Amino acid sequence: MKRGRIFLNGAVHEVRPAQDGHIRLADGQLLAEDQAHWLPPIEPGTIFALGLNYADHARELAFKAPETPLVFLKGPNALVGHNARTPRPAGADYMHYECELAVVIGKHAKNVRQADAYEYVAGYTVANDYAIRDYLENYYRPNLRVKNRDACTPIGPWLVDAADIPDPMNLRLCTSVNGKITQEGTTRDMVFSIPWLIEYLSAIMTLSPGDLILTGTPEGLTNVVAGDVVVTEIENVGRLVNHLADDRNYLNPAL
Repeated sequence: MKRGRIFLNGAVHEVRPAQDGHIRLADGQLLAEDQAHWLPPIEPGTIFALGLNYADHARELAFKAPETPLVFLKGPNALVGHNARTPRPAGADYMHYECELAVVIGKHAKNVRQADAYEYVAGYTVANDYAIRDYLENYYRPNLRVKNRDACTPIGPWLVDAADIPDPMNLRLCTSVNGKITQEGTTRDMVFSIPWLIEYLSAIMTLSPGDLILTGTPEGLTNVVAGDVVVTEIENVGRLVNHLADDRNYLNPAL
């Protein structure tokens, strides 16, 4: 099952996909997908993000694949919904997308074994974890200005139940910029698998329902600029659209 969240008439509504580019509200009302004000598909708890978790991406940056996970935390202010606008710093030279499979934790997890890890997953969604390279001081631990800017991580549109994704470690990822494919990969190439990460993280701290694990991105990064439309897509999970805007006017949809 797929479900998303939108803001309509002063309230938050859960929606499901319908036919012909529409979504369906709980009362049966239909709304065009591109007319909805999309929210992240969940209220997030702790947001874990992985750096260099694809070997080809590590090579792309002239690094060896890490021997232990490179994990950092993100604030909820970074998340924004499907079809939203993301500000690009006007003075930055290089900002790039990162198509990532996001794992949503479904129940409290502490000291979970890899063999049991999928029992703690509620579902999956698509994330695009933008980074501004100009501000990067350490590839291994991205700092605040790189990964925690407002609306820098579009996510959604759907939360897909874990039962509907029998093998999350065998999904195709794809990014396009203005209709041109610029990134392709597969979750098979993760350095640290989803079960491995759940075991690792739950040994350090208790995971809670709504926590997110952003599992990294494959190679194929490209600079993007204001005016670009970036689409990140993951097989059987969803197609996430984002619009880049100059940070001086991104709150004005007319600009």
